[in-house]
Amino acid sequence: MNIFGVVGWKNAGKTGLMERLVTEICARGHSVSTVKHAHHSFDVDHPGKDSFRHRNAGAREVLLASGNRFALMHELRDRPEPSLAELLEKLAPVDLVLIEGYKRDTHPKVEAHRAVTGNPLIAPDDPTIKAIASDTSLRTDRPVFDLDDTRAIADFILAEVGL
Repeated sequence: MNIFGVVGWKNAGKTGLMERLVTEICARGHSVSTVKHAHHSFDVDHPGKDSFRHRNAGAREVLLASGNRFALMHELRDRPEPSLAELLEKLAPVDLVLIEGYKRDTHPKVEAHRAVTGNPLIAPDDPTIKAIASDTSLRTDRPVFDLDDTRAIADFILAEVGL
């Protein structure tokens, strides 16, 4: 499975870039799935709903299905967070999986960077970062793209993964 990540510090533009890349790459006829790492507890369910009640009662997995979509919620119940590799095994085959976050994993990545955040680049200490998408010019040994040049960033990613 082809995978490529988007990493960066908070407010660097990762999610906007991910959204634009999915739109661009799908428009080119490729199938895309995404994985997003959350650094905090999150819930896609709501108290009082049947699926929430099932989980609250102790179900390890709850699959919620309709004519439009299905969602599988899996409670870890004090087990360790699954690795990225374990999570990728749960996805149906697609042309490309774009991963937001997981900056410490070893898959290839593009770093989103906004000067206004004042954060340093991650790239100098991370050889898995193959390019940088920034709102400012940078001096680096990696290719640098304008953060808003989605087409060029998509071209780069697709070339890197061989699509």
